[in-house]
Amino acid sequence: MAELQLDIVANEGEIHSGKAVMVVAPAAQGEVGIAPRHAPLLTALKPGEMRVETTDGQRLTFFVGGGILEVQPDRVSVLADTALRSEDADEAAAAEAKKAAEASMEGAESESDLERAQAELAAAAARLEFVRKLKGSAHK
Repeated sequence: MAELQLDIVANEGEIHSGKAVMVVAPAAQGEVGIAPRHAPLLTALKPGEMRVETTDGQRLTFFVGGGILEVQPDRVSVLADTALRSEDADEAAAAEAKKAAEASMEGAESESDLERAQAELAAAAARLEFVRKLKGSAHK
């Protein structure tokens, strides 16, 4: 069975390292699916859910808050601004991050402050959506 080495690294440290048969990531231009022997690719990531199917059939989910995705035929490397394992998802913390980002937008005094606050808000909203989706699927 063909496989990929997947490494997800964020400011928080190494989030995941292991073998996978499929990786689906939120690329800036839309969702991208990566299987073994994929053509080389380098793209920006937008905040959202990343799904991984491991070689032993497990399905893992991660939140990435933007970053860079590099694909080689046998390796996928994610350098995320922030990342979160599904088991570490906390709805209260995600909601608080969204509130803080909204407050930053209201207090923005320059164009660059506003752009930074908008990016923070987009990431916080995507993180909250990820956590709520996980919570909803856990109860089904």
